[in-house]
Amino acid sequence: MQAEGLIARRRGSGTTVQPAAARGGALHQPISNVAELLQYASGSRIRYEPRGAVELPGLAVGHLGDTGRRDRWICFSGTRRIEGDPRPLAATDVFFHPRLEAATAAFELDRGTLFAQLDELAGIHVGKVTQDIQAIPASTEIARILGLRRGMPVLRVIRCYHDLGGSLFEISVTHHPGDRFVYSMHIDVDG
Repeated sequence: MQAEGLIARRRGSGTTVQPAAARGGALHQPISNVAELLQYASGSRIRYEPRGAVELPGLAVGHLGDTGRRDRWICFSGTRRIEGDPRPLAATDVFFHPRLEAATAAFELDRGTLFAQLDELAGIHVGKVTQDIQAIPASTEIARILGLRRGMPVLRVIRCYHDLGGSLFEISVTHHPGDRFVYSMHIDVDG
């Protein structure tokens, strides 16, 4: 962790967690299990707006397989920020399967994550999460939301959430400014 700039050690003073500024201003999100995958750093907040039932964008449709391509999914769009920093950290669109319409209608958009509320309201438990991460140039819309120039690098993360029976119930598409977000993964080597 010290080599990655996440902590600093000083003899006689102990170990301290380094602020984002000490790591080049980028927020590091560690990932070693599903709980960390679903959690953002403390001190960040997202504001969601309901978008209603929409057709899934093409990049999300590719994750559906042969079923549900024509269904309209319930969409919420949000922008995440770190306290004290006016620059957006992420632009996120979250799509919920139409069968969850009643639960999504009960979301409190200023309370907790939508994912946690879905668990409470519909009893949905995650069985598997898949995640695709790709560096792409910012589209005009994403550049506007994140305060970037069009074409600047962004990190696009597509997550697909499957229940214990294997059914896909949520897809999220998040764009992060390329210079302000880093994924850090811990992988144990077997054997």
